[in-house]
Amino acid sequence: MGDPKLSYATSGVDINRQDEALRLIKPHVKATKTAGVLSDLGLFGGLFAAKFPEERPILVSSMDGVGTKMKVARLANKWDTVGQDLVNHCINDILVQGARPLFFLDYVAAQRLEPALIEQIVKGMAVACQASGCALIGGELAEMPGVYAEGEVDVAGTIVGLVDESDLLPRLEEMFEGDMLIGLPSSGLHTNGYSLARKVLFEVEGRTVDSLLPATGTSVGDALLAVHRSYLTQLMPFIKAKRIRAMAHITGGGLTDNIPRVLPGHLDAEIDTKSWEIPGLFRHLIEASKLPLDDARRSFNLGVGMVLMVNDTKALEILAELHNAGEQAWVLGKLVKGTGKVVYR
Repeated sequence: MGDPKLSYATSGVDINRQDEALRLIKPHVKATKTAGVLSDLGLFGGLFAAKFPEERPILVSSMDGVGTKMKVARLANKWDTVGQDLVNHCINDILVQGARPLFFLDYVAAQRLEPALIEQIVKGMAVACQASGCALIGGELAEMPGVYAEGEVDVAGTIVGLVDESDLLPRLEEMFEGDMLIGLPSSGLHTNGYSLARKVLFEVEGRTVDSLLPATGTSVGDALLAVHRSYLTQLMPFIKAKRIRAMAHITGGGLTDNIPRVLPGHLDAEIDTKSWEIPGLFRHLIEASKLPLDDARRSFNLGVGMVLMVNDTKALEILAELHNAGEQAWVLGKLVKGTGKVVYR
């Protein structure tokens, strides 16, 4: 006979905690509902009406996670920002193909579900979804003792967006030598480079999340948990007007690895390294770790969150419009003859 004291709860999975978390997140999810959503939280699958105004609609999908930024959230006991990070990262990933977001699905897994913590994470997702007109249409909560270490929480998400075929990026056949690169600033590390940053700041330097971080004027926790920004509202008008030929979201791999993903094979992206000042957070990480510059360029975004490739005769006009909208954009470089790589000058 089995042990009468055994149950799902005694094995480490308490369905009551999941039910409580679902109760707490339901109003946040409901607040993101858009016209296309046909279902409420609780069904086995989310329903979205496939009725689009685009003449030749193409669905664009992507998925990602927040990575070890979650460990910083645990140290700081601050959870609402990582939900925003996740959604905004995914929005930017489909934006570079010209797509607007339709709906988002999340996956939250933990050694032990903590309903109040889960609510903060999902609340952050809802904030980012509402800001972009994207529906948080469904997700999954998983309690997995034995898979995750004690106290560990992880999040991942999938986004589905839409682009009319005529707006699809990159337009490789329209990219020419002399086209200009426009850089848009990041808001910090975004969601990349955290394993290295944590090692430098917490292990090598012995700092805590409350320590003042040199050259930033803020605490380590606030600097590391700065929200991964979305570029949707700033850039969609330029996409619809067909004034951008390509875009690169600067994530893992930095400028070095991400820009080539949208380059034709006969052109290089020449980066003017004097065109912007690397923010203090990155300078400190580089100096404290003695990281070679080439490695730093692949480990971090170094203050550049998005790169646009535009006609050289339109670059200054686009810059002026970005500046008028409050965006601190600048000319980052240009396209030159090459083999589809990034070169630094």
